[in-house]
Amino acid sequence: MNLDQLKMPERPDPVALQAEIPAERFVLRPLRRSDAGLIRLYTSDERVARMTTSIPHPLPPGATEAYIARATAADRVEDVWALDASGQGGSEVLGVISLERLEGNQSEIGYWIAPPYWNTGHASEAVQAVIDANPNRSATFFASVFQDNPASARVLTNCGFEYIGDAEAYCVVRKAKVPTWTYLRRLG
Repeated sequence: MNLDQLKMPERPDPVALQAEIPAERFVLRPLRRSDAGLIRLYTSDERVARMTTSIPHPLPPGATEAYIARATAADRVEDVWALDASGQGGSEVLGVISLERLEGNQSEIGYWIAPPYWNTGHASEAVQAVIDANPNRSATFFASVFQDNPASARVLTNCGFEYIGDAEAYCVVRKAKVPTWTYLRRLG
């Protein structure tokens, strides 16, 4: 048998392996390149960037495309979903939610919601949908929020997370360490 006769197995598309997660008012689906415009629009808002550790402001050219490339890479360590309400006549991107795989059967949830959808329950619905689907089969979920973001803290407590302590996280926009609240949710 020569090398020409060997058939290399096809590598599955990593985005195809990331399942969609249904919610009541939207579906959580893997990011796609066409999301760049709306993600760029929303993450360019300093109010969104200030409540995350890693979104810069102003948003540099190419940052959104690089984020989507990382979120859809085969070697990614977290799955990222868009909150897509287009099936119900809404926007294709209301925000994003991520689930990072950690050691010991644990995951960390992160999310941001676009300002037009703040205080509408979309974040709580997305977090609960990810927990209910539990795509990583995690026994424990962690999340942290900046202490000056009580709305995100309410999202977590609404979804059964318990406060476990204070910490700090560096915020790119603020150029400083910012006090955080850390939350935990155990399943089972």
